[in-house]
Amino acid sequence: MSTVLTVLLIIVSVLLITVIILQPGKSAGLSGAISGGAEQLFGKQKARGLELILHRTTIVLSIVFFAILIALAYFVQ
Repeated sequence: MSTVLTVLLIIVSVLLITVIILQPGKSAGLSGAISGGAEQLFGKQKARGLELILHRTTIVLSIVFFAILIALAYFVQ
């Protein structure tokens, strides 16, 4: 059982890293504040659907990650 959970943990970990890397970064500083307002005004909404999917996928994968981690800790002892 621990072998199956370990393999699942590795798969979920790789997927979680991939989804996090795919998410766009937040703009920082004064230039980010200026361009951020322009992006919201002039069509940043197209990518909103993909960002929402990536955000929800990150939440689901992190919950699955911790559930597998707790189950693995339980079965190893």
